[in-house]
Amino acid sequence: MAAASSSSAATAALPSLRTSASFPRSPSQLPLFSKPSSIAGARLSARSTPSINPRCDAVSQGNETPPKPISSTPSPLELLKSSAANRYTKEKSSIIAIGLNIHTAPVEIREKLAIPEAQWPQVISELCALNHIEEAAVLSTCNRMEIYVVALSQHRGVKEVTEWMSKTSGVPVHELCKHQILLYNKDATQHLFEVAAGLDSLVLGEGQILAQVKQVVKAGQGVAGFDRKISGLFKQAISVGKRVRSETNISSGSVSVSSAAVELGLMKLSESSYVDAGVLVIGAGKMGKLVIKHLVAKGCKKMVVVNRTEEKVNAIRNELKDVEVVYRPLSEMLECAAAADVIFTSTASKSPLFTKENVHMLPPISQGERRRLFIDICVPRNVEPSVSDLDNALLYNVDDLQEVVVANKEDRLQKAREAQAIILEELNKFEAWIDSLETVPTIKKFRAYVERIRASELDKCLSKMGNDISKEQKEAIYALSMGIVNKLLHGPMQHLRCDGNDNRCLNEVLENMRALNRMYDLETEISVMEEKIRVKMGRSQK
Repeated sequence: MAAASSSSAATAALPSLRTSASFPRSPSQLPLFSKPSSIAGARLSARSTPSINPRCDAVSQGNETPPKPISSTPSPLELLKSSAANRYTKEKSSIIAIGLNIHTAPVEIREKLAIPEAQWPQVISELCALNHIEEAAVLSTCNRMEIYVVALSQHRGVKEVTEWMSKTSGVPVHELCKHQILLYNKDATQHLFEVAAGLDSLVLGEGQILAQVKQVVKAGQGVAGFDRKISGLFKQAISVGKRVRSETNISSGSVSVSSAAVELGLMKLSESSYVDAGVLVIGAGKMGKLVIKHLVAKGCKKMVVVNRTEEKVNAIRNELKDVEVVYRPLSEMLECAAAADVIFTSTASKSPLFTKENVHMLPPISQGERRRLFIDICVPRNVEPSVSDLDNALLYNVDDLQEVVVANKEDRLQKAREAQAIILEELNKFEAWIDSLETVPTIKKFRAYVERIRASELDKCLSKMGNDISKEQKEAIYALSMGIVNKLLHGPMQHLRCDGNDNRCLNEVLENMRALNRMYDLETEISVMEEKIRVKMGRSQK
């Protein structure tokens, strides 16, 4: 393909566009806009790189130093700390991106893991029911199935999510590990920002992915487990996507998957025109509607649209003037296919609509000895892969669209470089926000500590004053105690907050937090992490 022959030049020109840095691939497998290996290697060498195989990571957790003997009457907290859960209480919760995409896995694997949008809330609940997963979100499109989680333990969290993916898809764990992306914290955040900006798409800068990221937030609203960190991550990603498109204009001259499919069809038609071609579109959903609009933009004046119901087709027909859009029910699909030169499929069907047998039975197309063209942009696929073995058909799927991407390459690459600068700025803002959340438990514990002292001393004072004290006097003493406490707390609280994105300010805040924990021995209380793990362990034992 043209895309494959140009991939090395494009790859060398574009800095820091990530696919997955988790495993090596041969040059022929690299996507058109993948990150150069030298840059990816530099990023990974700056951090400790996790193993791609979560089972190996999980096994390595077994070599822990045995807990020290405890007293004869251990407290519940000491029991927790001496248990297997202790090794995780010392970890910070991590943001993890784990899944597959068009750069790392073929469509045969991706379609097995595809999750319909209607099931996203249920998936969030299932993932958060796992022992070490606190928050979750799923982004499933025709080009990727990626899960983002906040995990109480990196290794255990990865193991649990990978096993869940294997169980729900039927793909063995060892096979998933060959194709996984596995990114932690800052790398995971940057990856999602690049996805939302269109930098990780098959077609650089395409706009459809931003709408899909927005849909993740919409689907997660009100779902337990789509909470502060994951919700904040996706909302920030949406802001990044909008900002990149408005400041770099990266989507101009670019195409979505649906328009790339139309472009591909135009390239394969012998007349290079849709004017006289018999065009059939299967499906009138979001993707089908986009295909129809791009066909019209390329000069198509008549097409047949097969759909389960006529309602959506009528809505499309009303939008498009001077274009003949003919509706046919799904029961007439094969009859319509027999009269078509090019067929676009874009339905949510879980099983193929066109099989090798029924395509073989279709009559030859009207124009000479040319083969009928099938362009399948669905995951799961609507056209059986074996159709490509037939002499009377040409079949292309979403993985074949790179041929269209070559156009306007240099302009898009320059805009991608500009987009990376925006992403880095937004990444620093998000990391600062995540770091600032560390102070919240300390603020709460310090306030509770001071409040206990205030309440205790107030009770002592009132008991010494006897029963002769009036209600007004009690209220005045109470107000006095609260006023003293609030004024004393004002200084420490100010130094535990950082409203800006200045790294120096944030470092000072975190140091102040650690100092306060040491001075008032706040860390002797049950930590937030310990409490979360205790709750998870309790649920798993029920």
